[in-house]
Amino acid sequence: MSHDPDAPVLEFGGTTPYEDYVQADVLTHLQHPLSDDPGEMAFLVTTQVMELWFTLLVHEWQTAARKLREDDLEAAAAALTRSTYAMASLNASWEPLAHLTPAQFNSYRSALGDGSGFQSAMYRRVEFLLGEKSASMLVPHRGSPRVHAELEKALHEPSLYDEALRFLARRGEDIPEAVLQRDLTRRYEADPGVEAVWVRVYREGAGSPAHRLGEALTEVAELVWRWRNDHLVATRRAMGAKTGTGGTSGVAWLEKRAAKQVFPELWTARSHV
Repeated sequence: MSHDPDAPVLEFGGTTPYEDYVQADVLTHLQHPLSDDPGEMAFLVTTQVMELWFTLLVHEWQTAARKLREDDLEAAAAALTRSTYAMASLNASWEPLAHLTPAQFNSYRSALGDGSGFQSAMYRRVEFLLGEKSASMLVPHRGSPRVHAELEKALHEPSLYDEALRFLARRGEDIPEAVLQRDLTRRYEADPGVEAVWVRVYREGAGSPAHRLGEALTEVAELVWRWRNDHLVATRRAMGAKTGTGGTSGVAWLEKRAAKQVFPELWTARSHV
């Protein structure tokens, strides 16, 4: 029998090179439903996929932060752009869960027990990079020393926005010293001096490195806002105003989150341009 030169290689001594690289066999055997409801599989796969997107976002934003420290705006902007593609895909991940009725969600909700997405360590690292710092959010992870140590390290490191403001300061922008020297373990709070810097940057128009950085960060912030709102809508549809998993207030808690913008002065400055 003649061999088709265009046919793929089918025989390997062990596992396939694809499997060795992607670890697909590991990924596709991580789903262990705890109920008999067929919809639980969609919930498990969706949340696991979200964890992978969180991992990529942490990688890209850490890369962007490091490149800003090195004053390499081109590489930082490239990482931020890549992260927006990841964010768009992350937001689209809500689709399998976005149409759940309360009855459908209730059919396997008990399988979560006290579990809740806010307990995700990788999502917490995403939030820390966005400036949403809180030492209390390390408490749920005290039982996992490695995870706790990683989060504690992230808590004390500058956020992505901190690095952006330091980058602007090194380029001569008048970033208040109190902002540059702020307690990095606390949530970033808007500062009128930072707002004034962004107002000037946007009044000058496109073309400057500061303007380019501002728009790259705004793209990220908008997608974060969309993520929070999609989470809110999906939760409201699936469970109404009932108490959320993990003891949160559910929709009320998510409404507070959705109302907040990351990189706040980039949004308020627009009212003065």
